[in-house]
Amino acid sequence: MEQSEIVRSIREKISNDVLGYHSYCGDETLVVRREALFNIMKILKEEFHFEMLVDICGVDFLGKEPRFEVVYHLNSLSRKMRLRVKVPVNEGEEVESLVPLYPIANWLERETWDMMGIRFANHPDLRRLLMYDGFVGHALRKDYPINKRQPLVKPKNEYR
Repeated sequence: MEQSEIVRSIREKISNDVLGYHSYCGDETLVVRREALFNIMKILKEEFHFEMLVDICGVDFLGKEPRFEVVYHLNSLSRKMRLRVKVPVNEGEEVESLVPLYPIANWLERETWDMMGIRFANHPDLRRLLMYDGFVGHALRKDYPINKRQPLVKPKNEYR
């Protein structure tokens, strides 16, 4: 089965939850409903063999509704294919955690939470990953003040 047939099959299988799709330079993208994300990703993994979650990131469209988009990059090693799945998210909404499907999502979701402030429901350990615990805000949001001063934090002397 060639790539376009696979994408057509995916779209037919999850058609009720697809908000849009596009293709650019051979990279296929699906835009799906937030509420259906977990089930869609389970179908993509189990039925369409997208066994590798490569990355999760957030996009901030400050001033637009919905404000954010969570972007998932999937690989199918057996089919030698990539797929991008996008989920529109309003401020204050949560996206279901994919840790039960892809254990690597644990760190990727923590990074997205830390940098963008997008929460993941049912995440086993949603806490800061890159910034220190006392950091205020989310540094990659477009409304984060560029000149904001953060409280100074002294390093812990754990190794004495």
